[in-house]
Amino acid sequence: MSYKKGDALTAKELAGQIPPQERLTEGPVAIIECVEEIPCNPCVEICPQGAISMPGGLNGLPKLDWEKCNGCGVCVSGCPGLAIFVVDLTEGREPASVALPYEFVPLPEKGEMVMALDREGNELGPVEVLRVQKGKRLDRTSIVTIAAPRKWALVARNFRRLGRRDDREKT
Repeated sequence: MSYKKGDALTAKELAGQIPPQERLTEGPVAIIECVEEIPCNPCVEICPQGAISMPGGLNGLPKLDWEKCNGCGVCVSGCPGLAIFVVDLTEGREPASVALPYEFVPLPEKGEMVMALDREGNELGPVEVLRVQKGKRLDRTSIVTIAAPRKWALVARNFRRLGRRDDREKT
C-alpha cells in the first residue's frame, strides 16, 4: 500500500475496516486493523458491548459491529497486536481525536506535543496529547489520545515524542 503524507487511504485499501461516514460522524468508534489470521480473540472477550466477533472462528479476523460500538476503548489495550484504535470524528469536531495503544516508557503527558506517524512510520506532523490512560485494567498497555486534523484521523497510527534520543542525535 503506498501512502504519501497527507493522503487518505482509498475505500478499497480499507475495505471492511472503516465504519461508514455516517457512523464516523456520530461519535467515537473503534477501528480494527488486524491482518493476522492466528488463534487470538482477546478483543472479543474484553468488549463490554459485545461489538466484536470472530466470524471465521478463532483463527479468523475480528469484525466490529459499528452500531454496537460506543468507542469506550477497552479493546484498544486488550489487543496484543496493538491493532485497534478509537477515532472520534464527531460532526463539527476539529481536531479529531485518535486513541492509540502505547507500550513505551516514559509515557507522554497531557498537553505534550508529539509527532504523529502513519502506519509506515512516516511523519504526518506535530499533534497534542489530549489524554493518557494507564492502569492494571488496561493490561499494562496505555492508551494515548492525540488531537489530529480530521484528514489524519484515519491514517495516524502512532507517534514519536519530540526531543527524544533520535532528535538529539541530529543536533
